[in-house]
Amino acid sequence: MSDEHLNLTLRIWRQDGPEDRGAFRNYQLDNVSPHMSFLEMLDVLNEQLIASSEEPVEFDHDCREGICGMCSLMINGQAHGPDRATTTCQLHMRRFNNGDTISIEPWRATAFPVVRDLVVDRSAFDRVIGSGGYVSVNTGNAPDGNAIPIPGTTQEVAMDAAACIGCGACVAACKNASAMLFVSAKVSQMAVLPQGRTERTERVLGMVAQMDKEGFGSCTNTSECEAACPAEISVEHIARLNREYARAALTAR
Repeated sequence: MSDEHLNLTLRIWRQDGPEDRGAFRNYQLDNVSPHMSFLEMLDVLNEQLIASSEEPVEFDHDCREGICGMCSLMINGQAHGPDRATTTCQLHMRRFNNGDTISIEPWRATAFPVVRDLVVDRSAFDRVIGSGGYVSVNTGNAPDGNAIPIPGTTQEVAMDAAACIGCGACVAACKNASAMLFVSAKVSQMAVLPQGRTERTERVLGMVAQMDKEGFGSCTNTSECEAACPAEISVEHIARLNREYARAALTAR
């Protein structure tokens, strides 16, 4: 890997607020270390803008460890950038070349309105979770770890689904802005476990209804969501969601 520093042109979406039309603006950023993370590079740009008495670029971030899902950016048309199973904060500048132009924009979805610049409102996900993505029945005191025997394969399915960090890359990558991968992961992680089965009917009906209400698009099985997901959530969970929904709809009748 070369230690040569990079001179870059950053084509960044700037938008003052939800009602503003917004537009791309170009910024020149020189002497970028290839060892920087993508967000560190944006920090350097903002320091440069502040020093020039310009408004810094607003973007979401929190843990910077690939856990929280806040660092959601579309980079050169790819959710979280060119690396597979990688969040934006884990992307490093060595993936780019000297002289590159990098386009950076927010998630594009009706259900994720732009708040400012690269920040979008993802509270639609919170409302979907609030419509059933939990276990509310009184289970008493915490049981011993081995009190409820669960096959290892079942546990792995639940844990794989629970790995979803709710970043919204699946929505941003989908041509229909569908949230099916996110919702299916949140349904799956409980549907396969005994603790979640008591409310399985109400859960899937409520979450799917809220997903539709928020304005997310439909799934047409192109699997771009799985390709863009930093947690590599499988579209197999969408198949399980469809089965859960069909069972719940019949039961509710």
